[in-house]
Amino acid sequence: MSEVNSASLQGFGDEAFKVAVYIEKRPPMPAWQQLYHLHAMQTGQINEINQACGNGWRKVFNVYSKVLFALPSEFYDFAKRAPDWQTFRDEQLLQAHSQTTLLFSPPILNKPKQLHIIAGRTYAKQLINNGLLDCQLTWLDDEFAINKSSKVIVCPYFDYRQLSNIKIARLSQLVADVVS
Repeated sequence: MSEVNSASLQGFGDEAFKVAVYIEKRPPMPAWQQLYHLHAMQTGQINEINQACGNGWRKVFNVYSKVLFALPSEFYDFAKRAPDWQTFRDEQLLQAHSQTTLLFSPPILNKPKQLHIIAGRTYAKQLINNGLLDCQLTWLDDEFAINKSSKVIVCPYFDYRQLSNIKIARLSQLVADVVS
């Protein structure tokens, strides 16, 4: 990743990411409101955010970990790195060498091996309307959209009700279609 691009990435995770999830709002904690770079999480920081910010952020991290565990194993090895998604969340998610990010900045689509998941149709449309998404999306329905050449998928927001297990399975199938 070039220095210019890594400097403009704002969020949590590993600079050498294979999977990036884009979310509109940051955790409402002073330390994260002024985050203007990519911060590799340390063990326990996800739990600190969960404790300070409540159930909404707990759902984001839980669903993210569940999504990683559901990704096709022929392309991603997240499910092989820990005995279950909870252990992966607590010990690896968004940390250095995890190959995962949670970004509050717009997508930068310059690496062909990276998967970009935009959490929420409303956020995706906001990115498009503001000229911050550099690709055309094909909307499959009201919730999912893809751009295969840029490896971009829009899915429901990372919440149990919006991105249920059935929809996580659909997302996994779309990932297989996009990355194959």
